[in-house]
Amino acid sequence: LSWAPRPGLPPDTAAALLASGPDGEMLWLDVTHRPGQAPWVRLMGRYLLPPCKQRWHTCATFLPQEGLLVCGDRRGSLLLFPCSTSSGWAAESTSIVNGGTDPVFEASSNELLPSCLLHKGALPLESPLSVLFGLHGKTGVTSVTIHRGYIYSTGRDGVYRQLRLQDQQLEVLQKHRPCKGLQWIEELHFTSDGDLLVLGFHADNFVVWSSRTSENTLCIPCGGGHRSWSYCSSPLAEVFAFIKSGDVMLYHREAEPCEQQVLLESLHGREITCVRRLGAVEVPGRATVNVFVTGSEDTTTCVLVLSENSRAAVPLARLSDHISSVRTLAFAMGPGDEGFGDEGLSALLFSAGGRAQIECYRLLCSGDTVAQSAVACQVMHVASHRLDKHWEQKKNRHKLVKMDPETRYMSLSVVPGTSTKQLPTPWKFLAAACSDGSVRIFGLLEAARKLVLVAESFHHQRCVLKVEAFLHTRAGGERHLLCSAATDGSIAFWDITGPIMDAADTLHQAEGEMQPLGECCCPAALLLPLAKVSIALLTQPVFPALEAPLVTVMAHSCGVNSLHIRHTPEGRYLVASGSDDGSIHVCLLEVALGRPEATAGTCLRVLERVCRPCAHAAHVTGIRVLRPDLLLSASVDQRLTLWNRCPGELVPLSTTFFHVPDLAELDCWEVEEAGGELRYYCVLCGQGLEMLCGTACSKPPPQEAPQ
Repeated sequence: LSWAPRPGLPPDTAAALLASGPDGEMLWLDVTHRPGQAPWVRLMGRYLLPPCKQRWHTCATFLPQEGLLVCGDRRGSLLLFPCSTSSGWAAESTSIVNGGTDPVFEASSNELLPSCLLHKGALPLESPLSVLFGLHGKTGVTSVTIHRGYIYSTGRDGVYRQLRLQDQQLEVLQKHRPCKGLQWIEELHFTSDGDLLVLGFHADNFVVWSSRTSENTLCIPCGGGHRSWSYCSSPLAEVFAFIKSGDVMLYHREAEPCEQQVLLESLHGREITCVRRLGAVEVPGRATVNVFVTGSEDTTTCVLVLSENSRAAVPLARLSDHISSVRTLAFAMGPGDEGFGDEGLSALLFSAGGRAQIECYRLLCSGDTVAQSAVACQVMHVASHRLDKHWEQKKNRHKLVKMDPETRYMSLSVVPGTSTKQLPTPWKFLAAACSDGSVRIFGLLEAARKLVLVAESFHHQRCVLKVEAFLHTRAGGERHLLCSAATDGSIAFWDITGPIMDAADTLHQAEGEMQPLGECCCPAALLLPLAKVSIALLTQPVFPALEAPLVTVMAHSCGVNSLHIRHTPEGRYLVASGSDDGSIHVCLLEVALGRPEATAGTCLRVLERVCRPCAHAAHVTGIRVLRPDLLLSASVDQRLTLWNRCPGELVPLSTTFFHVPDLAELDCWEVEEAGGELRYYCVLCGQGLEMLCGTACSKPPPQEAPQ
């Protein structure tokens, strides 16, 4: 049995009673209570739960606008049923049978059964419109809540999920893991001030966790979750009642004035390792705000807005799907992936880091004049990938050598120009630099929500720190090129056009057979000529190798911590890099092509190399080519330096000290002012977040005569 608020009826006198019976049948009864009278009952619907060992529902709620019912069952599934009131068969039961004083609910013989249950066969047995089987594991769904048009479900798997209704189908947008150790989540409470309280049990304690402050606001020893309990809170007090050893216990705490004053709220619990700017959102009546995404060592990714006027960072969404630190971010914003009108911003976000894990999301940001941040953000989880996930499904895995569990993704780069007519399906490709010495290429099909590995190479034989993909356009075709940098200071340049085209063709042919491959997480078998691959082949993944690099340049004496490539008006490419030894290296490349059909005809020529030793006093962790003659570098020494690229040398133009210690990364963009002047903006992350802006002169200052 479970109760649910009935839309359209007063909550203090009416509610919906849902009862699960034999053979998975669930009844929906409307119950109305009047003082001094017996309950009035009306049978509204009959529903059939999917077959499972423990076949009963655990929670339910109504979607009044759509005329639907969402419920969770003991198997951890979410179910969607139709609940049109026009099909309900009314059976009033307001009289007392045979002059007795008990309501008809307590009758046990057939003669005294309520008429609404005797004639339940007149109603059809409805099957679910949508089923998300085992969404919360085998331990069951604990609650279902509707808030601002979204569906939120909780379970005993330690996560709560946000869903939406799309064409009468339940679609999971994202999942959240509140905190480590909170494996039993019972309910969600949305407060009037915008906070989300997560109620659950941690060991033998009842816990109330605040999503705003990311900390426990209440912790009460009660013996654990296997008991009846109730919680209620208000701005004045909070009350928790529970049963323990047969006794009813009551905890009451009045609100106390907070003695702490938060001067500046934190964005993450640990240092920020990466930052990317998504774009700008224009809000009517307000100043334009910038949307950023940050990743941290606390395993979370944060979507936030940073306003130049208010100088405040307001989080929009937090993503907690990673099981280890987030090291790198990348966006896919191409034709059809972005909008700057009424639709706002739309992009694919890739995040990666420890435990060889990649997560992919679809971000939708638009202006919202009501919200405090002036921006509304919707996040949809698209796909995920882990190299060792197939290991958990192998038999006799104790006899085999497992992949290095410490493999980390150090850098990501989306391969541009893959959404063209050359590819049969809208696959997107992603390059990753890995700590195990490999460069890997992944393919994403958003419609199927599949992220698969399509190629890899261990050419560097040491940790790869950075990758950067770029597109070379020529008459009648395109070439996809890739740049990778390792800990030995080498920078390699690859032509990945052939592997991408071959992978796209094979993936297109195997698109109909992707379901078993996705479940086994062994996408290397997709590269076999035939789409019908046996399960035996899936247990022995053999990843194809990339061809040898076109050119390898020894740019530094040690690890390359920053890398950026810019296309020049002459059709060449400037490659700037920064190293652990504090040096900056810039090289000018030219792409020479042979016949269009000859892959081996592609070659790179290094036209010019410029190196500036000791450009900084510490690691250079951020570098950007703003113009062909202008570079920006940032270092752990907390100096932001602007350089002028002259023939054969780099001349410093200006240096600014910033306030973020342990700089991890920077991102830059330019904005054209009303007078046509370009302003350059940059955001830096590390032990904090900082945004700076400035202008650059068109000519370098005159050099002083040597003394």
